[in-house]
Amino acid sequence: MIPIHWFLELAAVLFVVGSLGVILRRNALIMLMGIELQLNAANLTLVAFSRAYHDAHAQAFAFIVIAVAAAEAAVGLAILVGIFRNRRSVNVDELTIMKH
Repeated sequence: MIPIHWFLELAAVLFVVGSLGVILRRNALIMLMGIELQLNAANLTLVAFSRAYHDAHAQAFAFIVIAVAAAEAAVGLAILVGIFRNRRSVNVDELTIMKH
């Protein structure tokens, strides 16, 4: 049996790596991947606690988070493809399309 703190430590590392990807990188694709890492860290935490306390409600909530992450990735990538077609860049410092 793997102790729960190993899962929580892995989730914390994943969340920190995702946060650093969002904060430090200027590429919008890297930022989206960072957000995905953060959502997966949250899912790992939910499933770890669900397993530890023998409760399936957290696993059901993890499925909802997975669906939201998939929708976020699809919409985010669609927006980035549209921006890349117009600007030829996905650098967030260069994206001033929405500003007036």
